[in-house]
Amino acid sequence: MGDARHLSPSAQEALRLRAVAALVAGRDREDVAAVFGVSLKAVDKWWAKWQAGGREALVMRPRGRPVGVHQVLGEAEQAALRQAVLDHRPCDMGLSGQLWTRRLIGDLIAKLYRVRLTEPGVGTYLKRWGLSFQRPDKRAVEQAPEAVRRWHQETWPKIRAKAKADGGEILFADQVGIRSDQVTGRTWGEKGRTPVVRRSGNRFSVNAMSAISTKGRMHFMVFTESFTAEVMCRFLGRLAGHFDHKVHLVVDGHSAHRSKKVRGWLAAHPDDVELHFLPPYSPELNPDELVNADLKHSLPRQHRARDQVELAAETRRFFRRRQRQPHIVRGYFGGPHVRYVLDENPMSF
Repeated sequence: MGDARHLSPSAQEALRLRAVAALVAGRDREDVAAVFGVSLKAVDKWWAKWQAGGREALVMRPRGRPVGVHQVLGEAEQAALRQAVLDHRPCDMGLSGQLWTRRLIGDLIAKLYRVRLTEPGVGTYLKRWGLSFQRPDKRAVEQAPEAVRRWHQETWPKIRAKAKADGGEILFADQVGIRSDQVTGRTWGEKGRTPVVRRSGNRFSVNAMSAISTKGRMHFMVFTESFTAEVMCRFLGRLAGHFDHKVHLVVDGHSAHRSKKVRGWLAAHPDDVELHFLPPYSPELNPDELVNADLKHSLPRQHRARDQVELAAETRRFFRRRQRQPHIVRGYFGGPHVRYVLDENPMSF
């Protein structure tokens, strides 16, 4: 196996982009490693970078004159930069994106003052300015610790035992809305004050429902209307049609899931689907939440959909691509809060 580190920086960049493109197209990670002559560890590292930051995370960093942490910006320069970060988005300052990262703030410093700082150097200034890395408009919810404990120690083991007894399969499902002005991730803002990202008035959206299993299965439905009991029944019908055994579907407590219409559908199809409900305010217990996060990070950022039809098509392409990548679907169950699904001894929680 060759060593990619012996390649030139531009050749290494091209290799990373081609390898990730092969993964996106549905090639197995083992095949990609073999074809490009790199290790599985390298393939996994590139894939994680792409999921977290898209194409920009895989390309070479612009090179400026080397400057260490001892480079000092003047007080007036620091004050101007701090205010720019608080008052503007990167795209307002001629950069890409809507959320500030240390790299983008470093790009802003280089653009304004022709000084190239390291990311740790930028971080030092950010801390000095009293800024912290936050999710915009983050809201706290009230989670009941006792309900979560009961889920781990009582409810989930019963669901698993019941599915095993009737030869069924457990899937986790969730619905997600995608907006044309979707903003995901974190940005830098003043401590104690949640950042607000201004949005365009020309907005459109689509919705999706998906369900995944530890076997790498993924099923989905994209729709443009609001998520209602009628939509849920339609999804249940389509889901049941893909299985010749019973489906135990784990969902949150959305009113549509608990509606009279859905209860009626379930009563009419007792051998097809059974619903199980997560504790209130506990999205971290649902591995399908990681599908939603993956979707929002994977949708094209540079060439946004021009209308609802294009946005729906992009959303469908994402789900179809993931259906051909069962190793990624199984990976959604590896998150720290959802590994309990794979644990054979759930009483340990």
